[in-house]
Amino acid sequence: MISIGLENLVDLGDSLKGKRLGLLCNQASTDRNLRHSRDVILARYGDQLSCLFSPQHGFFSEKQDNMIESDHAKDPVSGLPVFSLYGETRKPTADMFAHLDVLLIDIVDVGTRVYTFLYTMAYCMEAAAKYGKQIVVLDRPNPVGGAVEGNILQDDCSSFVGLYPIPMRHGMTFGELALFINKEFGIGADLQVIPMQGYNSSMLFRDTGFPWVAPSPNMPTPETTLVYPGQVIWEGTNCSEGRGTTLPFEFVGAPFWEHDQIMERLAATDLPGCYCRPLVFQPTSGKWAEQSCVGFQLHVTDGVTFLPYRTSLALLQAVMLCYEEEFGYKEPPYEYEFERLPMDLILGDIRLRKGLERGDAVSDLEKAWQPALDNFLEQRKKYLLYDM
Repeated sequence: MISIGLENLVDLGDSLKGKRLGLLCNQASTDRNLRHSRDVILARYGDQLSCLFSPQHGFFSEKQDNMIESDHAKDPVSGLPVFSLYGETRKPTADMFAHLDVLLIDIVDVGTRVYTFLYTMAYCMEAAAKYGKQIVVLDRPNPVGGAVEGNILQDDCSSFVGLYPIPMRHGMTFGELALFINKEFGIGADLQVIPMQGYNSSMLFRDTGFPWVAPSPNMPTPETTLVYPGQVIWEGTNCSEGRGTTLPFEFVGAPFWEHDQIMERLAATDLPGCYCRPLVFQPTSGKWAEQSCVGFQLHVTDGVTFLPYRTSLALLQAVMLCYEEEFGYKEPPYEYEFERLPMDLILGDIRLRKGLERGDAVSDLEKAWQPALDNFLEQRKKYLLYDM
């Protein structure tokens, strides 16, 4: 049986006695019985809990899209202040951290480089180091497991959807990421991780036995997380990534697509563990709202062998090459970047975009990034907390 960091708070002993506690969380921060971490911590530490912090999408994960900000608020249950870290600032201020001695971090991540919760945690660690506070990460499963895939982020593509040179699918839990970032990138925060028990990194979320609560509006199921490390790239295009449907990121398409032409292109790339099922869908909001989009539903048939990044890159390249006139990139802004191409920020390497445009085989692009990926795999070893 798996127990998560929140459920292992007893491991902290008396180390938090008398200290003011902050908590970075959102609606998905629950235990196995769907009890919110705020309530668990209130029950254990009472009025030591002094404030709450929320990441992108808000405390209740109610904000739908990128760059929709949340205001500071008052928690209706506890009456505590909720400081938004996706609003007037993305970095905690001295005034915010004046409320606490220790910041507890209990966030559901989705295992993908571009998911901003990771960088909210990093900014909190930077603030803790600056203001002399402690960070305690209550670890949770990586819903897409410990497998690693993709190119390493390049410096000229750094942004709030990629601050560190890691691959698209990093294969680490939040606790492991915190240890890795804190040491390798010189943050130097006073950091402690409360690990899980009974977990191993070969598990996908459905293997853990935990209930799924959506950490953001367009992450409704664990199956969404499986495709997200690839399908997120469509955010950088004029094609629908399925927002405004019941299956965001599993659906992808546009009015100008044609099934047979794309499938013919896809046949050149080995795409294990999935089936691209042709369909037509109408988003109710977002790109191509109320228009019929020809596209695919990406069905994961084997989560172990499935390569989400390869699959979506191959599909993206097929669309690029089949529809040179109709296909286009999303223009800035994107996640507080107002000049650089959103696709470059998402892919993390301008050379990768240009290779796709030239028609370079996806397998050749993978070979080109493999040496840097191997270096990352070696670099992260000493921070891994769980067996594979």
